[in-house]
Amino acid sequence: MPSHQILPITHHHPPPPFSGSNPSSILPTGPASADAMLLKLENDDPTARLLISSSFEDEMASFKPIKPLLPRASSYTTTTSSSAAASTTTTAAATATAKSFYQQRRRRIASEDSLSSLSDGEGRRSLGREVGHAAAETFLLTRLSLKLLRYLGVGYRWITRFLALGCYALLLVPGFFQVGYYYFFSSQIRRSVVYGDKPRNRLDLYLPKNSDGPKPVIAFVTGGAWIIGYKAWGSLLGQQLSERDIIVACIDYRNFPQGTISDMVADASEGISYVCNHIAEYGGDPNRIYLMGQSAGAHIAACTLVEQAIKEAGEGESTSWSVSQIKAYFGLSGGYNLLDLIDHFHSRGLYRSVFLSIMEGEQSLRQFSPEVMVQDPNIKNAVSLLPPIVLFHGTADYSIPSDSSKNFAETLQRLGVQAESILYEGKTHTDLFLQDPMRGGNDKMFEDLLAIIHADDSAALAKDATAPPRRRLVPEFMLKLARSVSPF
Repeated sequence: MPSHQILPITHHHPPPPFSGSNPSSILPTGPASADAMLLKLENDDPTARLLISSSFEDEMASFKPIKPLLPRASSYTTTTSSSAAASTTTTAAATATAKSFYQQRRRRIASEDSLSSLSDGEGRRSLGREVGHAAAETFLLTRLSLKLLRYLGVGYRWITRFLALGCYALLLVPGFFQVGYYYFFSSQIRRSVVYGDKPRNRLDLYLPKNSDGPKPVIAFVTGGAWIIGYKAWGSLLGQQLSERDIIVACIDYRNFPQGTISDMVADASEGISYVCNHIAEYGGDPNRIYLMGQSAGAHIAACTLVEQAIKEAGEGESTSWSVSQIKAYFGLSGGYNLLDLIDHFHSRGLYRSVFLSIMEGEQSLRQFSPEVMVQDPNIKNAVSLLPPIVLFHGTADYSIPSDSSKNFAETLQRLGVQAESILYEGKTHTDLFLQDPMRGGNDKMFEDLLAIIHADDSAALAKDATAPPRRRLVPEFMLKLARSVSPF
């Protein structure tokens, strides 16, 4: 026979009956089962093909057929011929064997694809969550800005201020981009930890990379003119302090008009309570908790501290945290006497009517002026409970004059409270909080803050002394331009 022919092994008698009870264990024989096998293979796997020579076809044509194959449609029906029944059973066995093989093969391939797609899917979902979170944060910031514009009006003064704000932000974009990337994608941040059941009762935690022992903690209340405050404003401070082994909790709170000053103070108190009672779960030291606020946040934090001291000095007041748990209070560029500041704010564009709405009317200005409240002889016992207070302020601050911090510190000192004001010559409202940290290198206010927090930790002080200078985030010429156009 020529070498190019392919001949199957054939039998000219009916196949023997199955010897076992499981037909699928019998290999198919005979031309009928071979044809069925070929048909099934071609149906199940289109890539499988069997090439047969023409001489083989002629030889097959010369064979006397034993029985014609049953039509495909009736292959599983009962017949009276035992030969046809055996042939049909053999065909079914071959079909089942081939089907089982290819089903297993498909399942194995599908399983491998599923594992691969699961891994890829998890990565995509994780990235999707981060992108979605970033989009939600961006939307919120845009909404807050529009809300500010809505309440302050669209007169000439505010149009020029918003243009100046746009230029200011544009010049600091290189720094904002780096800080924003860290905020959204760093594994050292626990974003939007729920601390209460009111709207915006969330806080962000900035955790140090190493976990060798409990860390000091700063509960930070951000600024924003009581209207656009947001927890993410503290991301630059949180990043830089966490690099020095300090945990930072940036507390969010309801802003006007979603809430008034009472709501803001209540939210801040709830956030501080969460920090005091849960920070140990994140590696924080409950015995080294500091309270800090910036701008409007400094005012809110100071009001919260005084109000808590009054509650503790009274009888029958239940509290979830204690002033004694706060090791010190840091106020950065804050205002503490609203009776002296209301006209100044009006001249700067925070109109009297809007400001009084935030502060719940003119009759409430005294209640929410910490400098005035501590002078009330009726709360003398409460004042004695206050922790050490340190107030940082720039002398070139036009948003809130530095006299606000200076006068508050002097008032506290007269009342026997350990307090001091640290003034930075020529620094503006945003220099201490934005431009100087983005400049990199040595930052006097930052170093002063670290020296107080690490005062009782010689190892941390030694580490601070040998720490490399902070890297620059924005070129110097852009920082200078930003300072010149800043509306603050």
